[in-house]
Amino acid sequence: MTPAPALSGATSNTDTWVVIPLFNEATVIGGVISELLPVFPNVVCIDDGSHDGSSAVAIEAGASVVTHPINLGQGAALQTGFNYALERGAQYIVTFDADGQHRVIDASAMLQLARDENFAIVFGSRFLDDRTNPGLLKKIVLKTAVWVTNLTTRTRLTDAHNGLRVIRADAAARVRLRQDRMAHGTEIVAQLSRTGLPYAEFPVEVIYTDYSKAKGQSLLNSVNILVDLIIR
Repeated sequence: MTPAPALSGATSNTDTWVVIPLFNEATVIGGVISELLPVFPNVVCIDDGSHDGSSAVAIEAGASVVTHPINLGQGAALQTGFNYALERGAQYIVTFDADGQHRVIDASAMLQLARDENFAIVFGSRFLDDRTNPGLLKKIVLKTAVWVTNLTTRTRLTDAHNGLRVIRADAAARVRLRQDRMAHGTEIVAQLSRTGLPYAEFPVEVIYTDYSKAKGQSLLNSVNILVDLIIR
C-alpha cells in the first residue's frame, strides 16, 4: 500500500471534520490549518488551556475553536473534538497534531482508503516504510509501546501512538476517553478494537523538527508513554 499521489479537493470532504488538540502552538497552528483547509473544509481545534493566544491564531486561520478553560490533557481534548464533530453530522473524523508533524496528503489518502475499502478506522503508521527516522532509541521505545498496546488491546498494529487517524462516525460514537495523558493513545486503540469494526494501517511520514521534538516528540516523551502504559 502506497500513499496517494494527489490530494482530494475540499468539496469532496464536507462530511469530514479534522480534530486538532491544541496547547500553546501559536507559532505553528496557523500554518497547519492553512494547509488543511484546501482539502478539509471543516477543522476544529480544541484549545486545551493555552495561554499563548493559540485560539486567536486558529480562528484567524479559519478553524472553529472549542476552548477548555484549563489544561485537561490530550485525551480530553480529543473526546471534546469527537463530540463536537459528531454533533455536526460528521461521517468521518481525522485526528491531526497541531505541531506540523503530520502531512495533509497522508490524511487525504487515509480518508480515501476508508471510503474505498469501507474501513471504519485507518491508523497512520510511521513504521510501514522507511521515510520516518525517529532515531534508534526512540524507535526502540515506541516499538516497545506497540508491543504492550497490542498485547493489552488484542490488535495488530505497527504504530500504536501515532496521532494521525481516520475514524468513521459509527466508531467514533463508541469512544469514551478517560485517560488524559499519553496513555490515551492505547485507550483509543482498545476502545476502537472493541467495536469489532474493520480497520487498517496506512504508511505515513512523521516530520520531526526541533520544534516538534521540544513540544513532545522527544525520547523522554516516548519513555513517558511507556510509564503511563504501566501505571494506568
